[in-house]
Amino acid sequence: MKEANFTESIFICFMLLHGFEAALNCTSPSPESLINALEKELFPKKLIRPVKSFSDPLNLTISITVVGILGVDEKGQTLTIFLWQILEWEIEGLSWDEKKCGAKRVSVPRENLWNPDVQIAEFMDEDNSPQPPYVYIYNNGKVYDDKPIRVVSSCRLGIYTFPFDIQNCSLTFGPYLHFDTDIRMIQGNTAAEILKESQDVIETNGEWKLIDITVDPSSLVLLNANYSQIIYYVVLRRRPTLYVVNLLIPSCFLITVDLFSFMLPPQSVDRSSFKMTLILGYTVFLLIMNDLLPVTGETTPLINVFFSISLALMVASLLETVFITNIQFSSSQYGALPNWLNILVLRYLAVIVCLPPKKKSNRITVSLRQTPPESVNNVSHINSISVKQLHNISDDKPLEKPALDPQQPVLDELKTLSRNLLSIRVQVDKHFQGSETSQEWYMVGIIIDRLLFGLYLIFIIISFVTILCIWTLSNFSTT
Repeated sequence: MKEANFTESIFICFMLLHGFEAALNCTSPSPESLINALEKELFPKKLIRPVKSFSDPLNLTISITVVGILGVDEKGQTLTIFLWQILEWEIEGLSWDEKKCGAKRVSVPRENLWNPDVQIAEFMDEDNSPQPPYVYIYNNGKVYDDKPIRVVSSCRLGIYTFPFDIQNCSLTFGPYLHFDTDIRMIQGNTAAEILKESQDVIETNGEWKLIDITVDPSSLVLLNANYSQIIYYVVLRRRPTLYVVNLLIPSCFLITVDLFSFMLPPQSVDRSSFKMTLILGYTVFLLIMNDLLPVTGETTPLINVFFSISLALMVASLLETVFITNIQFSSSQYGALPNWLNILVLRYLAVIVCLPPKKKSNRITVSLRQTPPESVNNVSHINSISVKQLHNISDDKPLEKPALDPQQPVLDELKTLSRNLLSIRVQVDKHFQGSETSQEWYMVGIIIDRLLFGLYLIFIIISFVTILCIWTLSNFSTT
């Protein structure tokens, strides 16, 4: 009796020191025997965290696999993806002999076990994915829980480089209630393994492509309490082919057509009607493709700026065409070109657009009558004769002539001829002066036309280079 009591005492002490790590007693190697043992030893304890002591943390290993990228909502700033979530933890004190119980693992209903409250912090909608009713329990006490999750998570989307944008969205896994002293999150597979497995099993081939996954174990401090968590960063790149074909290429075609419309001669072709048709077509194009453009309240995509500048240049070219057409047909009614406009356009802008600056006129007015030497200094005074004075001079009133001078009729006729020639000279000078003013206004129109053509050309080149650089950098950053 004493030896039996001593042996029993030793067995009890051994059990206490090893945390009651006793194997399940299976009566036979059959499923019924193993389930009966689990119902007796494990299932009644489903409300208790499976650790030796409440002060011991439970190590929870997590791994994920991205199965599908369902969509990105730029307006709602959300990401929708489909995941496989794998959780593993150990029930301390649970084990059985594979030979005696007939199985290394067994599936049991999920509700018969204690389950960790692991949630995704970025959840924005209810999970509608199917919930598998079973989990695996291994003979060493480990629990394997694999289930699908449809995740609608918040994500700060940057669409400035749309459609060549790359998005980096985070998924934070951690317990909703338990502190890090109760549940400790442990990283399972490495980021490279998760990425390779995800790219192998991903089932969607839509607008977005999975290019990288990174993992960051961290701790959240909230209300003077620490929460253990694992953050997965899912990096996605948009496939830009759809937007390049449907948005950028048609827009570039319309802008190029408007650029070549500058080669139409405005004096013989109604260029304004052609440009108005292009503006109308471009506006209808933008209205039709408006649904393809992202909408967000924070930043304006660079492609929207491109479309706005293109439309502004088209409108500016139409206004410039109206101005040139007006100069072509109404410049004779304009006054002299202002001095500041003469200097700015004909002297400086002409050099910028590769036109020779305006040269001074070398035309010399020749008088048809002899001018005595002493009257050379009075030429300017003769040129300043007004039309009214000229009419007064050329009045048809008879002049009083001396009756006794026989050469007086000849002299009177010569004086009349001189006055008529002077009147013709004044009219010719006014005609040439008006023609020179019209030519100056015409040159202003040509210079502005060339200047806008150059701005158009520079804008197209810069836009083309910018698009190529952004596209190249987006591809280079993912390699």
